[in-house]
Amino acid sequence: MDDKNVIDFTKKILENIPTDWLNLTTHRLDIYDEKLAKIQFLEEFEKLFIKKKSDFSKLEDLPTAYDYIRLGHPLSCILEWLISKLLNVNVENVISFSSRMIPIMSVLRKNLLDKKNTRIVYFEDIDDLNFEILKTVYNYSFSNHKINKNDKISKFDGSTILISKDNELSNIKLYSNIDFHISIQSNLGSVVIANGNDNYIADIQHMRRRETIAMTPQNSFNLINSIICKSSINFDDNNNSEYAKNIVKNLIKEITKSDSKSAVASSGLSMQYAIMMGLVDFAQTTYPNKKIKFIVPPNCYGGTNDQARRVADCIPNVDIIDLLVDGKNNMVNSLDTILEEISQENSVPLIIAEIPTNPRVEVPDLNNLKNILSKKRLSKRGDIAISPIFILDQTFCPNFNFLGNNAILSKIRSISYVSGSKFPSGGKCTAGYCIGNEHTIQIMDKIELHLNVCDNEANNLQYEILSKQMPSMNKRIHSAYVNTLEFVNYIKKNLPEAKINFVSKELALKGFTPSVFSLDLPSKGNNHKEKEEYKRKLNLKLINLMIDKMPEENKYCVSYGQLNGCYWTIPATSTQGTTKEDDKDYIARVSMSPNLNIIKIKEIFMYFVNQL
Repeated sequence: MDDKNVIDFTKKILENIPTDWLNLTTHRLDIYDEKLAKIQFLEEFEKLFIKKKSDFSKLEDLPTAYDYIRLGHPLSCILEWLISKLLNVNVENVISFSSRMIPIMSVLRKNLLDKKNTRIVYFEDIDDLNFEILKTVYNYSFSNHKINKNDKISKFDGSTILISKDNELSNIKLYSNIDFHISIQSNLGSVVIANGNDNYIADIQHMRRRETIAMTPQNSFNLINSIICKSSINFDDNNNSEYAKNIVKNLIKEITKSDSKSAVASSGLSMQYAIMMGLVDFAQTTYPNKKIKFIVPPNCYGGTNDQARRVADCIPNVDIIDLLVDGKNNMVNSLDTILEEISQENSVPLIIAEIPTNPRVEVPDLNNLKNILSKKRLSKRGDIAISPIFILDQTFCPNFNFLGNNAILSKIRSISYVSGSKFPSGGKCTAGYCIGNEHTIQIMDKIELHLNVCDNEANNLQYEILSKQMPSMNKRIHSAYVNTLEFVNYIKKNLPEAKINFVSKELALKGFTPSVFSLDLPSKGNNHKEKEEYKRKLNLKLINLMIDKMPEENKYCVSYGQLNGCYWTIPATSTQGTTKEDDKDYIARVSMSPNLNIIKIKEIFMYFVNQL
């Protein structure tokens, strides 16, 4: 491979990149084919390279890379492509991360499950990486060895990971007895080069998807520039970073009415992972030798479900219990039954729940919920059972006061977290945040610890975006709710047979003002199967009609809380992607923003109704 051709082509790409590549946090579904997501972008990009075409229009038309910034995006893909060309390795074997620690953990996790040995070697001091806690809390097994660059690396019965702080990625030396070369790029993140270990690729990518994110677009851009220009890296740092961080922390306190410390992560799932591992650490320390039970709705967001089970797979005393919350099931009753069972063996109950629920936008009786969570329970032996810790995903209503003085969860050990890619940032970044109440001071310390262990804190640019967007969040939530209520009432009037899941007027008056609702369209057929198939086709017909007639505002996407437009999805095929089939909900979910053409959206819906 001629390095000069690769470098020259990449330079032209950077000069002509679409603005979306640096700014968009969710994929453009009009150019997205999920079945080909991991290969289609680079296949088409490679064709441009062969033809030496890098004009703006050609780049803009390339299919969407992967699915979200969490898993990958155009610039992270191009970074990986560039490194693979310069090192003459398969592009699938080069994977970029925003975190420096998660790629190491991805190999450790697979080897733990495969019962395979792991050896970690490194040239430079890596004291800023906390390896001991990976053994004591995460249950990973490995040995550490500091070596000199001239040392001969011996063969090893297992996997060998080399950690290096490389100044020039294009000049990396791939040693024959090294299975994974992890290049740490300061606070830009890291790059993994799997040296012929193809059977690890999917697992490493899945860890990136669930527990962290790919190297961010801006950082990928900076690293690509440093490689092609052979210049020093423009590290993600400026004088405003600490100022923006303080603004965000103060805004979180102000919005949640809590004086607890908060934590801000690179994504919602990065935040949730720190919460889960912080709670495991807290439980192991506070209640040694007790079983730990994560209680999780089986049909909640697929990433939550998958991540919880991934944690349980690695730690022997951690189990998952399904919490039935939607439809015919009542969250409070389900929780009461489960907590009673767990109290008998005096395990540690850790509850993860969404309020309102997704996708049916249901809110439990909050007084009953408080009573159930506060209830004193006894074990079989008659001891007072361990009280539950409630982990609340309030992404749909981040403005509601759950934790402040005299609020519903103020006296219960509770952690609230929010996906910052939704209303907090208006879709401008992936960051997420969490905060506790006065009863979770030690727990928040553990969460902060594990956020740092995983190197998953939000970066400076994410803090800056949040600092600019969060002050207007509550106003945007109200405006979006008004639009949603208007559309919901319009559907009720013109298609009364449709079943709509949305908050009641009474709940809205209490402060629950989501801008999302689920829609069960009227169906027909001779039996349940026929009715279900008809409904699914009708869902897609409505969504496609909306997008075809108004593509500038209607998107087929799981987004919520965006600044503009209307977003349509079927959770069973998106957010519930890893949920068991029997628990999936094939209904349409509609998310409305504060800024959209509600008149035209209603006109399109009426056109749809007239075709029925």
